Amino acid sequence: MIELAPNQLIGSAPPIVTPFLNGAVDYDAYARLLEFQIANGTHGVVVNGTTSEPSTLTLDERNRLVDVAVQVCGGRIPVIAATGSQSHAETVMLTEHAQRAGADALLIVTPYYIRPPQRGLVAYYTDLGKRTNLPLLIYHIPGRTAVSVELATLESIAEAVPHFIGIKHAVNDFALLTQMLARFGADFRIFVGLEEFTFPMMALGAVGTMNAVANLVPAKIAALCNAVRNGDLAGGRALHFELHELSLAVFFDTNPIPMKYMMRRLGVLKTNEHRLPMLPATPELERRLDDVLQRAGLL
Repeated sequence: MIELAPNQLIGSAPPIVTPFLNGAVDYDAYARLLEFQIANGTHGVVVNGTTSEPSTLTLDERNRLVDVAVQVCGGRIPVIAATGSQSHAETVMLTEHAQRAGADALLIVTPYYIRPPQRGLVAYYTDLGKRTNLPLLIYHIPGRTAVSVELATLESIAEAVPHFIGIKHAVNDFALLTQMLARFGADFRIFVGLEEFTFPMMALGAVGTMNAVANLVPAKIAALCNAVRNGDLAGGRALHFELHELSLAVFFDTNPIPMKYMMRRLGVLKTNEHRLPMLPATPELERRLDDVLQRAGLL
């Protein structure tokens, strides 16, 4: 595994939502969301993560979002391009574009729907690793992809791909988290992928979080990361409970339906548009989310 600087690829790296306006991607609004993150102390951003609704975007739109992020961030914070697809060919195209565009790292989801064998995952990531020299993270989200990654599989990928440096771990599996840290060491970049487990997994040794709630309250998520990484577990624990209901609200409906509504409600987004088959929040959900925002002191 290649060696990264201690402060490289750590902390809060939220998957930024994709704003739509009358059915089209609103790239100007996307640029404003990136500036909002930078102004609030976010440590990095993920482009085309799950919260970005990438499966509703064309390849050209996904590539242009990477271009915009690289240009807007301008080296101030890292841009992590999520380039995975269920198609190997599409993943290759997205990955090669991200490298040319100047992304700082890659996040590649396990191929979804296909349910490949573990040896297929090893071959898949080995092939992709040969096509880029960017730091590579695997996106492990079995609840969406219907495939889990085993420790032995990660070991084989690490042997074949020196720049495989970490994983987004979006599953309630503290055993695998511990096994990965024991096997690969504290420098292995594990990012928490389930919002409510950010604090406990970071307390175990995860380096940061890719947390949808940071679209709404980026400063608080960044502060939680800073607290835990600085050894202030009491401060991190306090923020964990302060953010707990917001973390649960993300999943009141399919992510990012609740998040986009709350962002619009607080004026972070002008509209909470989606593309089919996603739909905006129902009136019942809006009322439920308003209650959450009010209890959080955000309304």
